[in-house]
Amino acid sequence: MAIIGEIIKKAIQITGTVKSEANPVRQQHKVLSELLETAKFTAFGRKFQFEAILKSGDIVQSFQELLPIYDYDGIYADWWHYLLEGHQNITWPGGQAYFALSSGTTSKSKYIPVTDDMLEAIKRAGIQQILSLKNFDLPASFFQKQIFMLGSSTNLIKKGDHLEGEISGISAGNIPFWFKQFYKPGSEIAAIDDWHLKIKRIAENARQWDIGSITGIPSWTELMLKEILGYHEVETIHDIWPNLSVYTSGGVAFEPYRMSFEKLLKRPLVYIDTYLASEGYLATQKRPDAEGMALIVDNGVFFEFVPFTESNMTEEGAVRQEAEVLTLEDVKEGENYVLLISTVAGAWRYMIGDTVIITDKDRAEIKISGRVKHYLNVIGEQLSVDQMDQAIQRIEKEYGIEIKEYVVTAHVGVGADYTNRWLIGTDKDLDTAGLAKRLDEHLKELNKNYEVARNKALKSVEVRTVPVNHFYRWAETTKKAGGQVKIPRVMKQADFEALTAYFDSLG
Repeated sequence: MAIIGEIIKKAIQITGTVKSEANPVRQQHKVLSELLETAKFTAFGRKFQFEAILKSGDIVQSFQELLPIYDYDGIYADWWHYLLEGHQNITWPGGQAYFALSSGTTSKSKYIPVTDDMLEAIKRAGIQQILSLKNFDLPASFFQKQIFMLGSSTNLIKKGDHLEGEISGISAGNIPFWFKQFYKPGSEIAAIDDWHLKIKRIAENARQWDIGSITGIPSWTELMLKEILGYHEVETIHDIWPNLSVYTSGGVAFEPYRMSFEKLLKRPLVYIDTYLASEGYLATQKRPDAEGMALIVDNGVFFEFVPFTESNMTEEGAVRQEAEVLTLEDVKEGENYVLLISTVAGAWRYMIGDTVIITDKDRAEIKISGRVKHYLNVIGEQLSVDQMDQAIQRIEKEYGIEIKEYVVTAHVGVGADYTNRWLIGTDKDLDTAGLAKRLDEHLKELNKNYEVARNKALKSVEVRTVPVNHFYRWAETTKKAGGQVKIPRVMKQADFEALTAYFDSLG
């Protein structure tokens, strides 16, 4: 079997070298042309004159002039609701076999179309991720090991002429046949709906597998690993899976979880960030120690970037129609942008809801800095989730504690005075007044707008600590455990108060 690993690794090295030479800007122009050509006879393509755009001298400029910017509510109301009703050729050719139920941090369910072309694009993106492993100096034996993917149930919901489920479940149910020999926990366990039963079955079967890499949301992956360790009464996951070498995170920043995660390991892993959203596979880390992930620029997604400024955004957190919109050619490194995507799933100039920072323009690398509606910017403090994560990581080091989850809100008091209230998940008994003071100081250092706000309407910072498991119990009661479910970082005041009341009920 060792020779098989050597052959696979050599193929990856050769193929990956060829793929790395393409120019991201040229690839993006080609993708846009292909999207417009394919969808020109859909209802959407006819409405917005795709044929005329393709014949224009500058298709990017014409595209941006003729098409509006959409958020989910807008594109659903105008177009996607027809797909749920069974209509075809609306925003992409053909019918609709799948809808991804969004599993992010908003409470409202969204129905995101998943076309056959999108599923093929996700498979190709997965291959790109595999090809990029040539850069991580892994032994040939790694390429013979099994890949564990912790996702939502592949047992999808049948609704009329389509199936519904989370994107991780839809993707896992459509893996290529050649990949099934590597894939764990296997189709039977992957189809289990109940999170606790699924984790129990995984723990029972864990010793039968030779896992080389794990993919999953950090919080739920960590809970799964703890269940396995407890079931087998061992200290580290390497006592069960000695060849585990790679962990692929996705959807949320891994750094807040690193300290507690590595306590479950005998040795550090290679960590790879990916960006698989309900709307598509958008980016993957292709280099070790890279600050960001490389946008997948040649695979059915056209990216646009809106400078994340007050003048470009509405009070509800949507992009203004008259906003400045850039392509990859014109963005600047270090700047914060709202991401728009047009895809082979029939999303057009669609605000996915994430904000990104360009970390390397030539390599088209980005990092996720937050959610449009999860910035703390009630009175001009302009705190991103990325900055909050950095402050929390400083607190972890300073206090020698683990903080994997937190939520913050801007609470308005008497006389329109504001207080930033934090719920911080830790099992340590801490001086919360002192913790609030240090957190406040770190945030001032990280963000000058926050420092200015603290001298005006933002009067104080308050911290309450709760056991971290409270957050996961809340996730189970409000959504469902596991899969792609993420804990929000910023809440509106009413939602925050409801969460606080729930924590009070737990004692």
